[in-house]
Amino acid sequence: MKVFVQSVNFNADSGLIKFAENKVESLSKYFDRIIDSEVFLKVQQTSEKENKIVEVKINVPGDNFIVKKSSKTFEEGLVLSVDSLKRQLNRRKEKLRSHHA
Repeated sequence: MKVFVQSVNFNADSGLIKFAENKVESLSKYFDRIIDSEVFLKVQQTSEKENKIVEVKINVPGDNFIVKKSSKTFEEGLVLSVDSLKRQLNRRKEKLRSHHA
């Protein structure tokens, strides 16, 4: 699976990019037909502490899953996003199974 990581309004260090790639690649354990994914890391200019925005888009045949999370750190946002995507992919897999049964 290809993972594209883009940082908006800042330069992400290689550690953060690797973390994002590893987290998103772990989703292929839950759903094996993922084509590719895009991760957008954004810093919002606000006075709030939760100004890091993580947006993950996953392309699967016939569908896209998009999750957007705000948090204090990008790592926390990535973990929350990937957990949410796991649930969505599992639901999708169950739906596919029930149609074939």
